[in-house]
Amino acid sequence: MSINATRLARRSALGLLALPLLARGAAAQGRNLRQIVFVQPSPSAINSYPIFVGMGEGYFQAEGLTVRSEAVNGSGPVLQALSSGQAQFGRPGPGPVLRARARGVDVVFLYNSLPRSSFGILVKTGSSYRTPDQLRGKVIGVGTADGAEVGFARAILSDLGMQEPRDYRFIPVGDGGPAVAGFMRGDIEAYVGSTADAAILNFRGMAVRDITPDRYQTFFGNGYVAMGPFINANPQVVEGFGRALVRATRFTNDPANRDKVLRHLAVGNPQEIENRNFANALLDQVLEKGKPHDPSKGWGWQDPAHWAAWHQSLVDSKELAAPLPNLEAAYTNRFIEAWNRT
Repeated sequence: MSINATRLARRSALGLLALPLLARGAAAQGRNLRQIVFVQPSPSAINSYPIFVGMGEGYFQAEGLTVRSEAVNGSGPVLQALSSGQAQFGRPGPGPVLRARARGVDVVFLYNSLPRSSFGILVKTGSSYRTPDQLRGKVIGVGTADGAEVGFARAILSDLGMQEPRDYRFIPVGDGGPAVAGFMRGDIEAYVGSTADAAILNFRGMAVRDITPDRYQTFFGNGYVAMGPFINANPQVVEGFGRALVRATRFTNDPANRDKVLRHLAVGNPQEIENRNFANALLDQVLEKGKPHDPSKGWGWQDPAHWAAWHQSLVDSKELAAPLPNLEAAYTNRFIEAWNRT
């Protein structure tokens, strides 16, 4: 895959807004910053807020890094960019990561940015559907054919004894706005969407509600990953990258910083911040989904039990042909203590 203008929406590369004195001082002394490429599965700056806030506040520069952010369409292309060496960090979902590892791709989940489920099975508010098993025989929309939302929904439906294509069918309809058209034309009866998708649908007049069972709320969402060889060869870069993420996360969660946060996010995606009320509502939801289940573990910590649940669901739904021989190799908490020490 080639990262080029036809597949990517390039976002802020410089991150020079409001640099702290530490970063300014380093630049003034002629410090050479190491450029890294970060790939996100959509153009949303809000969903990747620690990157843009970290750039804007100079946290990456303070670690000797400069970040260029690129956007692709779904977790699959994120993993392709990483495995081809065109990017160093990405933000895919856990399902695609486990499937990639089953194919021999040595990608490692480093930082769980969405410990609470970021996806939901959405239906129109006025519909009669109350539980996912009532979608038997129906068409369900997804953003992309290989996105993290597909594995999430398939796991739930598999637990309910439903298999594709016998009991339902997925069709890609795009993210957020395009899903509105899918509902209006009657192409889909439900949509598997992220927090952002639900906010966009409601904002555009397509009122939806989530029928995901409560027990799936530990099926965590997208997080920050890198390739195993890169991690082993560059532990200081990984430590600095994650430390900047934690600093940016703490900064963003402080309500006193909201205006400054929105200015940083507008650099990453101006259109997303045009409607301030919508941007604030969406950011509130993303921050809520990002709260750790156990704050004492620190930002980014990954619960082995939650990984085991994701893994088992993919095996049960035949997303994985067989269990991975070493699930623990798919993720690491190695850097969590250092990242949260600041």
